[in-house]
Amino acid sequence: MASVAQIDGSTPVVRRRSKLAKFMENPTIWRGLLAIVIFLAVWEVGARFDEWFGKEWTLPFIGLIPPPTAVFNAWLKIIPQAGYWDSWLQSFQRVLTGFGAAMLLGIPFGLALAVNKYFRDVFFPPFEVLRPIPPLAWVPASLIFWPTNEMSIAFVTFLGAFFTIVINVLGGARTIDVRYLRAAQSMGASQWDLFSKIILPGTLPSIFTGAAVGMGITWEVVLAAEMISGGGTQGSGGLGFFIWNSYMGGSLEQVVVGMISIGIAGFLSSSAIRWLGDRLMPWRRLF
Repeated sequence: MASVAQIDGSTPVVRRRSKLAKFMENPTIWRGLLAIVIFLAVWEVGARFDEWFGKEWTLPFIGLIPPPTAVFNAWLKIIPQAGYWDSWLQSFQRVLTGFGAAMLLGIPFGLALAVNKYFRDVFFPPFEVLRPIPPLAWVPASLIFWPTNEMSIAFVTFLGAFFTIVINVLGGARTIDVRYLRAAQSMGASQWDLFSKIILPGTLPSIFTGAAVGMGITWEVVLAAEMISGGGTQGSGGLGFFIWNSYMGGSLEQVVVGMISIGIAGFLSSSAIRWLGDRLMPWRRLF
C-alpha cells in the first residue's frame, strides 16, 4: 500500500513503503515467529520437567532430548569451527550435484514420456519397476559400482530426486487439455510451437512442485548416504557424517544442532526453488 501526502496545495505525492516495512507488517511472518517461540518454550519446559519437578515426572520422548538452551550453547561453540561450515559446504555440493543431474535428465525424460506414445511404451515399464526401490537401497550397490564414495553419494542423491521429478513432469504434461493442442494445430501451429507455447508452460507448475519435493528427498538421501558411506573422500564428511560422529561421541546437543542445520539447509533450498518458480510463473503471484 502507498500513502498519499498533500504538499503546498500541489499534486499529491505518493510515498511508497520500503520492502522492509512491508515485510515487517506481513502477519504471516509474525504468526510463524510466534509458532517458533511457542515450540521452543514447550521444548524447554518438557526437556527440563524432571529437573524442575523431580525424576518421577520425566516426560516421554521430549524429556530425553537436550533443552534448546543447551543446544544453543553447543551451537555457539561449533559456529567458529571451520569443520562445521565445511560440513555444510560438502552436503550442499552433493545435493546440488545430484539434484542438478536429476533436473537435467528428469525433465526431458518426463516430457518425452508424456508426448511420445512409443517412447512411453518402451521406457515407462522399466521406470515403474525401478521407481519403488528406495534410494538408500542403492547405497551398497553404488559403493560397488562407482570407483569413489563421492560418486556413490552423488548417484544415490540423484536417484532421490529423479523419480519424483519425472512423475510430476509426466503427470503435469498429461493433464493439459487436449483441446488447447487441437486448437493450436487448427491454426497452423508446428510441433515446436505446441511444445514451447502450450506443453512446457502448462507443465511448469508440476516441474517446480516435483523439484520442491525432490529437493526434500535429496537432503534426506544425501545425509543417510553420508552416514553409511563414511562421508565420502573429502576432508569433511558433510552434515550427515557430522551427526553420526556427534552421536558416536555421545554429544546429543551436537546431534540436535546437526538436525536443525539440515532443516535450515532444506528450507533455504526449497525457498530458492519457490522463488525461482514465482519468477518464471508470474501468474501464481495473484493467489
